[in-house]
Amino acid sequence: MERRTIGAAALEVGAVGLGCMPMHWAYTGSQQRGDRSLRTVHAALDAGTTLLDTADMYGPFTNELLLGRVLGQRRTDAFVSTKCGLLVGDQHIVANGSPGYVRRACDASLRRLQTDVIDLYQLHRADPEIPVEETWGAMAELVGAGKVRALGLCAVGARASRRRSGAHLHEATIRQLERVQQVFPVSAVEAELSVWSPEALERLLPWCEARGIGFLAAMPLGNGFLTGTLTPGQGFEPDDLRARHPRFTAEMMAANQPLVAGLRRIAERHGATPAQVALAWVLGRGRHVVPLPGTKRERWAVENARAAEVELTARDLAEIAALPPARGSWD
Repeated sequence: MERRTIGAAALEVGAVGLGCMPMHWAYTGSQQRGDRSLRTVHAALDAGTTLLDTADMYGPFTNELLLGRVLGQRRTDAFVSTKCGLLVGDQHIVANGSPGYVRRACDASLRRLQTDVIDLYQLHRADPEIPVEETWGAMAELVGAGKVRALGLCAVGARASRRRSGAHLHEATIRQLERVQQVFPVSAVEAELSVWSPEALERLLPWCEARGIGFLAAMPLGNGFLTGTLTPGQGFEPDDLRARHPRFTAEMMAANQPLVAGLRRIAERHGATPAQVALAWVLGRGRHVVPLPGTKRERWAVENARAAEVELTARDLAEIAALPPARGSWD
């Protein structure tokens, strides 16, 4: 697979990463059998994917434990990114940015991942009670101690208790990025980017590109919608985040079908799938952009990796630009 170099730390990764969240968080059946998830991660690595994106809160902890079983065998094949900053309680998710917590969280992640160094350590969310510079300083100390190679931020402008999107989130993220850059270099920013959520193209992505900061595109397949495998009115289990998502009501899914139909037309010309075209579009947003499609299945992990082989033409890009914008709010 094509390799991309991101950030001041010159991190080299495969062009398409693997988002590991669906294996243990937010989707129906996410607490699946470990053997199946192990096969999925191995299949992704075999297909040329190197960046494995996780977080201590996924499970919580179970996803890091699973990746540790892989890294124990194939550490040199993988680039591991994990996150700290969110604690999962019985009813709520809360932010914790205290330096003591950051140090303890890093050590715990290292043990679970069965590695002596984390390639990219990200702040999942900023703690509103603690200056972000203080949290970032503690993370920088981990780099100095050799426990972490580089630092990143994951849409830190959002509150820990609810998602916000669009210009408001991106401006808040940029303000925090400007603050932490004064303490220690940011190597990567993880934020949503896809055909149906392109808002990062306006400010956040250009800001990162101008400063040599890598951009890890979260949810590049629109929580599965852009794969074309979801049908309006199919319904979701209560433990699936899409069950509460305004864009996944039957009405909005039906209204957004033209997006999938457009991607499918392009895919047919390339002998590809709608998902591969959606990922190829994200890859085309810049040499510093790495999409992180999430999946639980071997088949999709391999298919997503092969999106790096799809070369969109000027005609393809014009057709995508002409597709109607996605309907329905994220809030």
